[in-house]
Amino acid sequence: MDYHNAVLLKETVDGLAIKPDGVYVDVTFGGGGHSREILSRLGPQGKLYAFDQDKDALENAIDDERFVLINENFRFIKRFLRFYGVKEVDGVLADFGVSSHQFDVAERGFSTRFEADLDMRMNQDSKLSAYEVINNYDEEQIRAVLFQYGELRQAPAMARVIVEARKETEIKTSEQLKAVLKSFLNHQKENKVLAQIYQAIRIEVNQEIEVLKELLLQMPEVLKTDGRLSFISYHSLEDRLVKRFIRNGLFEGEPERDVFGNFEVPLKKVGRLIVPSREEIKVNNRARSAKLRIAKKI
Repeated sequence: MDYHNAVLLKETVDGLAIKPDGVYVDVTFGGGGHSREILSRLGPQGKLYAFDQDKDALENAIDDERFVLINENFRFIKRFLRFYGVKEVDGVLADFGVSSHQFDVAERGFSTRFEADLDMRMNQDSKLSAYEVINNYDEEQIRAVLFQYGELRQAPAMARVIVEARKETEIKTSEQLKAVLKSFLNHQKENKVLAQIYQAIRIEVNQEIEVLKELLLQMPEVLKTDGRLSFISYHSLEDRLVKRFIRNGLFEGEPERDVFGNFEVPLKKVGRLIVPSREEIKVNNRARSAKLRIAKKI
């Protein structure tokens, strides 16, 4: 599919253990690859709800009476499912990160390959863009974004350089940003460092970490008993949150234990961590950092 090649397609949908008459949610519809695979396994009474905040994804809507596409951020999953009269579902699938379409359309500003305005909004109606982060955040805020979300050791120096540069002129485009940060982009590591910088800004613009936390916190209420989640992450920040929440129902710290040292958690992991095969990575290089974790409600 030109819009987006679904990563770990079979493995992710297998993880849901589809029931033909079940109700499922694909919170990252994109090109619809995972949704089509779910629908192919559902019977006439099955139902699939999908979320995508990007208006471009609406062009890929599936003409199937069992399917509903909701043009909203998945942080509102419980609210919109209730709107459709659904309190609990049999499974939730998520393929986090940026779609191939978003990377490949230059004007969206997600890719380091193109000269484009600083944007990076998954929801094109959002007020916060990469431009706002780079030009209006103070030095401490920029440092925190680059350090926390890009894991960049040079974040303090980078933030200082950005703030000094924008005093002379606004930083409006990707090429201007690269020029401002050129002293940090030595030839051997340029692509890696740029990727970390772009990742950090994109996460901030789209509030990706907070949105993921909100989604995870709703899973115990949204899933039926034995209902499953099947989540693909692409960087360690996301994967750690998913892993920790499945393990102990928290994002940090440890759960309270009883006098016997036991503690209750809402979810239980199913199987081991799954990563793409060499063959899939050859066909779709963007799959190389994908990590799939599966869990069920207990």
